[in-house]
Amino acid sequence: MKKYLLFVVAAFIFWGNLFAQKNWKDIKSVEDVCSTYPEQMKKMLDDFNLDYPGLEKVRKAYQKGNIEKACAELLEYYKNGNAAEYLRREQPVPGTGTVASADTILKNVFTIQNVKGVVPYLEDGHRDWYFKGPNTDEEWAWLSNRHSQISEVFLAYFKTGNPEYANYIDLFLRDFIIGSWPYPEKKSSTSVWRGLEVAARVKVWSRIFYGMINSNYLSPATQLLMLSSLPDHAHYNRNFHAQNNWLTMEISALATAATNFPEFKKSDEWLDYAIVTISESMKGQVYKDGVQTELTSHYHNVAMRNFELFEEICEHANRELPEFFVQTIGDMYYYIAHAVRPDGDRILNNDGDRGSDRDLILHAAEKSNRPDWKYIATNGKEGTLPKDGPSYFFPWAGHLISRSGFDADAQWSFFDVGPWGSGHQHNDKLHISVAAFGRDLLVDGGRFAYRGAVADKFRKYAQGSQSHNVIMIDGKGQAPGPRLAEEPLTEKYYRITDDYDYAIGSFDDFIDLQGECKHTRRLFYVRGDMWVVIDEIETDRPREIEALWHWHPNCNVKVEGENVFTDNERGNLRIVPVGEQEWNISFVNGREEPEIQGWYSEEYNTYESNTASIYSTRIEGDSKFIWVLFPSENVANDIKAEIISETNDEMKLRVFNSKNDEWFVTIPL
Repeated sequence: MKKYLLFVVAAFIFWGNLFAQKNWKDIKSVEDVCSTYPEQMKKMLDDFNLDYPGLEKVRKAYQKGNIEKACAELLEYYKNGNAAEYLRREQPVPGTGTVASADTILKNVFTIQNVKGVVPYLEDGHRDWYFKGPNTDEEWAWLSNRHSQISEVFLAYFKTGNPEYANYIDLFLRDFIIGSWPYPEKKSSTSVWRGLEVAARVKVWSRIFYGMINSNYLSPATQLLMLSSLPDHAHYNRNFHAQNNWLTMEISALATAATNFPEFKKSDEWLDYAIVTISESMKGQVYKDGVQTELTSHYHNVAMRNFELFEEICEHANRELPEFFVQTIGDMYYYIAHAVRPDGDRILNNDGDRGSDRDLILHAAEKSNRPDWKYIATNGKEGTLPKDGPSYFFPWAGHLISRSGFDADAQWSFFDVGPWGSGHQHNDKLHISVAAFGRDLLVDGGRFAYRGAVADKFRKYAQGSQSHNVIMIDGKGQAPGPRLAEEPLTEKYYRITDDYDYAIGSFDDFIDLQGECKHTRRLFYVRGDMWVVIDEIETDRPREIEALWHWHPNCNVKVEGENVFTDNERGNLRIVPVGEQEWNISFVNGREEPEIQGWYSEEYNTYESNTASIYSTRIEGDSKFIWVLFPSENVANDIKAEIISETNDEMKLRVFNSKNDEWFVTIPL
C-alpha cells in the first residue's frame, strides 16, 4: 500500500511539474529558458572556454552554480563585446513598412526551388521540419531547413523596421531549435541534420545573432538557444562532413562558427582543422586550369563562393592561407569570366541552372584588379580589351569556349571533350551549345529536378544523352565516362588561332550496345562566320544513327529539304548537312511516350517543351557526317555547302549562297 501511495505521489509531482512548464512559444527570458531547459543551458556553458577574456563574470556565476546569472552575463558579454564586428548592425527605426516576399513567409508559405508550399504544424505546435512540400520532394524538405526564409525576413526587418519580421524570426528559431532536439551526433541524411543544411544554418544564424544582438525583439531565450545549438552544428561539420563541393560548404561553416564565436572551447581546433582540410580538398577538386572537377558551372560557382568565403573568414581572424589557395580562387574566377555567354549567363551543363554570372565577374574584376574581366562582363562598355581570346580552351576540363568577340551580339559556343566529372554528371560528352545575336539557339536540356514528381518524370532524360546535342547509336546513349582527367589535353586535341578554333574528342561506351562503336566529333569554328561539325562513326556492324539537335523553346524551328533552321525575328541558325548521306528528319516537341523527348529546364523544378530536330539514317559501316551550323541575324534562306577535297590530313569545304557570298574552310583531320 505504501509503495502504491509513493508511486501516486511521485506521478503527481512529475505531471504537475510537466504541466507547470511553459509552452515553448512563451519561453522568452533568461529565467524562462534556464528553468525549462536547465540541462541544455548547463551543456551550453560547458561548451564555452570560460577563461576567455571578457567571460570572467560568466565563469564566476557558473562556479557558484548560478546558471541563470551565468547565462545573463554571457548575453551581456555578446551585447557589449566586439566579436564579429563586421556582422553587427545598428537597429532600424521601428516602422510599419512591408516587403511582399517576406509577408508570404510570415504566412508560413515557403518557396523552395520555385515550388511554394505551406509547412504544416504538428500537435505540439512545432512546424513539421520534415515536410517534403507539395510534390513530396525530399529536396524541398532539405532546403527549407537551410533557413534562407529567415534571411529574407531579416533583410525585410532592416529595410522596414517592422517588428512583425523580427518577431517572426524569434519564434521561428525557437521553434526549430527546440523541435530539432536531440542532436543525433552521427552522420545523417534527414532534412534537419544533413550536412548541407547544418552548414547553411551556421552562416544564417551568425548574421542574425550579431545583427540582432541588441534588438528588443530577438528574445534572450532565443539568443541562448542559438548559442546552445551552434556547438552541435560545428561538431557535425567537423566530424561528419562530406567531400568535394559539399566539403567546401560544410568546412566553411565550421570556420564560420570558429571565428564568429571564438569563445567556444574547440574554436581554435575547429579553425586549424578547417584550414588544413579545405586546403587539401581544393587541391583535389580544382583542376590546374581553374575548373572544379564536377565540371558543372553551377556547382563550380558553389565551390568557388565557399572557398572565397573561407578566405574572408581567415582574413577576419588574421589567419594566413597557403598562397596556392588564393591563386586557385583567382583561377576559378578566370574560368567564369572567360566561359560566360555574351548575355552574362553561365554555361548550362550537367546538373546546373542557367543564371547570370555578370555580378560575380564584376566583383572578381574589382577584387583582383582585372579590367579585362570587366570588359568581358560589360560587353566592352567598361574595362580594357583582353590581350587573349576571344576564345578559350580549358585543357583539364576539356571545355572549348568559342566566340566571335565580346559584344552583346557575339557568336558563342560551348563544346565538351572532357571527362565525365566527379559529380552531378550527365552522359553528354561531345555536346555542343550555340548562341548568337543575343539568343540561345542549340541548348542542353538542363537538370529538371533531383527528387519528387518532376524528377520521377524527367530525371533519366536530364542525365541521359537524349537531352543533349550528341549522336545516339542504335537508340543507345552514352554510358558514364572517366570521372576525372589524369592529365590535360595537349594541342593535339585543340587549337585556337586568330581565325578559327578547333577541338576533337571521342567516345566509345554506349549503354547496352551490341558490338563495338566509336564516335569522334570535331568542332571547327570559323570566327565570326560559322561552325563546322564533323562526326565520324567507326563500327563493326551496320547501325541506326540519330543526330540530335535541341533548340531553345523560344526558337521557331522549320525544315527545308535537309536543312533545319530557325525563323526568328532576330538571331538565327541553319543546320546544313554536307555530303551524300540521306537523312530522315523528324521534329519532336514535348513528347512523353514512349520516351521523353523535346523538353528543356532552365532552372530547378521548372520545365517547358522545346523542339528536338532528329536526323536519322542507317549506315553499313564506318561513316562520316559533316554539318555546317550557320548563324545569322536574320533568316538565311539559301546557304549551301559542298566538299571540295579531302585527304587524310584535311578537308576543304565551300559554303556559299545565291548572293555570290562564299567561304572556303579547311579543317584539319
